[in-house]
Amino acid sequence: QKPSDRLHGAYIIFFLLGIGSLLPWNFFITAKHYWMYKLQNCSDEAGQAASDLRDFFESYISIASTVPSVLCLVGNFLLINKVPASVRILSSLFIMLAVFLVITMLVKVDTSTWTTHFFALTIICVVVVSSASTVFTSSIFGLSSCFPMRNLQALISGQAMGGTISAIASLIDLAAAADVTDSALAYFLTADIFIVICIMVYLLLPRLEYSSQKESPSLAAVPPDSSAEDEAEPGETTNTLFLTRNTGVPPLRPILQKTALLGFCLFYVFFISIIIFPSLSSNIESVSKSSGSQWSTKYFAPLTSFLLYNFADWCGRQITAWIQAPGPKSKLLPVLVLLRTIFLPLFILSNYQPRAHIQMVVFNQDIYPVVFTALLGLSNGYLGTLVIVYGPKIVPKELAEAAGVVMTFYLMLGLAVGSACSVLVVHLM
Repeated sequence: QKPSDRLHGAYIIFFLLGIGSLLPWNFFITAKHYWMYKLQNCSDEAGQAASDLRDFFESYISIASTVPSVLCLVGNFLLINKVPASVRILSSLFIMLAVFLVITMLVKVDTSTWTTHFFALTIICVVVVSSASTVFTSSIFGLSSCFPMRNLQALISGQAMGGTISAIASLIDLAAAADVTDSALAYFLTADIFIVICIMVYLLLPRLEYSSQKESPSLAAVPPDSSAEDEAEPGETTNTLFLTRNTGVPPLRPILQKTALLGFCLFYVFFISIIIFPSLSSNIESVSKSSGSQWSTKYFAPLTSFLLYNFADWCGRQITAWIQAPGPKSKLLPVLVLLRTIFLPLFILSNYQPRAHIQMVVFNQDIYPVVFTALLGLSNGYLGTLVIVYGPKIVPKELAEAAGVVMTFYLMLGLAVGSACSVLVVHLM
């Protein structure tokens, strides 16, 4: 009798690891008020070039986080059978924790006389954290791909919840702390604590009886001709976690052939999303900003951009637990993905500020960006989750882990290209 997931332990662990996998990225981009405060002297240092550091900060962070991540994904794919998953996952978690501790310590340091250097240091931290986060995310994706689909769905749903948690934490800190640095200190300490929680729950995962029955063949200790593996169900072995069997690189061509269309869909979903969020969406201002109310000044962007997008994204991902349509071979799936292109002109023609070139504002009421952001997040969560869950399930079981990493590569490639295009779109505005 195969063990069941008692008290949904594995599901909860994958959900928490999902939260932790995108937590660094979300905590970086959501703390916009803190970064603007720290960079407020840039415009006094070197004119227009320095003031651009503030105006295009989200775009710079997007590039610094996604471009190195693509390279790390390639490296992680090559290391799937050479370095145990536990080593890759734990080392990346400890690197993220170390860098976030540095960021936390810098909160109370006066950087007003070296803001440009602080910006450079921040970008370096983003590169290191994002690289470690990518190794962690792709490794845990590969690991969860060898479990039943509900565990992979838990991981993906947890990622969106990480964004929602960071947005809520930012709002609470913004409302409770009168000083920006006090707010940021509490905010980044929250991230530090959660990374520690991720380390603890990951160490608990291999101790679950349920986990010992489900592991990828590439990480199993039993030889290929073992009768124990023959008796297991597809996608399962009777071995414990985190033991390597061979050191070969997984075959890439059959995975790419099977996942080509799904890979394009995943690429394009996140390509459109990263162009708009957060570079465009967080700079859309309330049309009643001149009234001076806290809703239209202090809370408009945190609520209507960060919190709303992340909550809608989580809702979209959670829906896939109950509904999986259209299917992996449906022609409707790429059509729905391509239709998301309409979001670009919708956000550009909202009340984005400052505007230098495109002066026309068509959607000049606050309700428009709220609806657009909700639909953007919902479609990102639903379509993106469907595609990434389908990927490892349409390849042979022995390639499931490698296919999970390849799907993550498509995702990160979409984010990398989209983040570069977001700079262009912001400059065109």
